Amino acid sequence: MDVHLDHVVLWVADPLRSLDFYQRVVGLPPVRAEEFRAGAAPFPSVRVSTESIIDLMPRAAAAAVNAVPGADRTAGHPVNHICLAMGREEFDALRRRLADNGVGVPVTMEQSFGARGMAPRAFYFADLDNNVIEARYYPSSPASDA
Repeated sequence: MDVHLDHVVLWVADPLRSLDFYQRVVGLPPVRAEEFRAGAAPFPSVRVSTESIIDLMPRAAAAAVNAVPGADRTAGHPVNHICLAMGREEFDALRRRLADNGVGVPVTMEQSFGARGMAPRAFYFADLDNNVIEARYYPSSPASDA
């Protein structure tokens, strides 16, 4: 079966503020930002990979989402966390950008299991709306996991 994660929806208070955080601090490129600013898209997104994005859905849209047939009472539910996997250099650069922007990273975990097996290191941080994001890297070769 060839299945890929297409998108994750995060509820945010201010989509443009969140877009800035995910773009500037986390380092993810914007999707439909100009369309959202112009009122032509209901929310902006950020690209995680060629196949997946994170939608930054305004909490104010919860009533409209609940009105979608089959989606009654689904809007606004929190997510435990989402995990972004990246290379070691980007992992280290993200941690520096978070520190530079006053975003706390209390602990680094070692040997954390995920979709590609054991990641040598991982850490969690909260975005501006207290959505929890995990960052991790997987080695590209056994020598790079130190």
